[in-house]
Order: sequence, then C-alpha cells, then structure tokens
Amino acid sequence: MNQELLTNLKEKLEKEKSLLEEELKNFATEDKNLKHNWDTRYPNRENGSLEEEADEAQEYDNLLSLEHSLELRLKDVILGLEKMAKNTYGTCEKCGKEIEEPRLLVCPEARLCIGCNK
Repeated sequence: MNQELLTNLKEKLEKEKSLLEEELKNFATEDKNLKHNWDTRYPNRENGSLEEEADEAQEYDNLLSLEHSLELRLKDVILGLEKMAKNTYGTCEKCGKEIEEPRLLVCPEARLCIGCNK
C-alpha cells in the first residue's frame, strides 16, 4: 500500500474516531477503568408523571442500542489505527490477504477482505 493512501486512510480513521467520541459524549460517559468503554446516562427528569417515566425508560433503551453500535464502530476504528502503528493495517484477519483498496476507501476500519466478509 502506498504511503499517500495510508496517510489518507489514517486521516479518515482519526476523523471518524473524533466524531464517534463526540457523539458518545452527548449521552454517555467514558468508563475510566475500561479503556474505550462507555456508559449511557439515564435521562432522569425529576417529578415526572408515570408517562414521562415510561418515556425516559424508552429513551434510555434507545440510547443503549445507539451506544453499543457506536462503541463497536469506535473499537474497530481504534484497532485500525493500532494496526497502522504496527504496520499490519490492510491485511484480512481471516485469510491473511491484502484488503482491497476500494473497500478500505469506503470502510477504512475494515478487518476482512470482501471475500471473507460474505
């Protein structure tokens, strides 16, 4: 993989990492004991009716799902950056072949080649 492409992909990963962390900060707190682990804050509103409490519970459930999705994506992005630092980036974790450039351009955190991702 040429250096220009690698630099471009690293910039994309770093930008994506920042965006994911900012999104998570809107409704979750990073767990200082477990690196890159987030805990959704319960949307607690005082003196609410039963209906408002039900809405809070539903909102919390929705935020938990979003947190899980964003956290998994963030972990893949961080893993991609770590692989770049170790010069192992762009290699399929399943078959060991080089991940296709078009795939990395679309999804720079990809861990599998197109064939193994099916």
